[in-house]
Amino acid sequence: MAASQPLPKLAMRTLLLTVALSLGCAAAFAASKPCDELKTEIAAKLDEKGVKGYEIAAVDNDKVGDAKVIGSCDGGTKKLTYVRK
Repeated sequence: MAASQPLPKLAMRTLLLTVALSLGCAAAFAASKPCDELKTEIAAKLDEKGVKGYEIAAVDNDKVGDAKVIGSCDGGTKKLTYVRK
């Protein structure tokens, strides 16, 4: 009976590793979305909630300043910022 215990531990570790890698890949895929597409999706959600008087801008990572970052796009090279007008 003792010889059969390492297999379930190995299977559990393999499963956990597979899940962790899958989640990492999903996050990387989400970050590679084009800025215009992500900007449109976020604007649609804000409009749906009745939010008015805002501006969403895609800026380089080093140009964010004090603006509120609401997303990352173009493979992580840019950030989407939100400003109330």
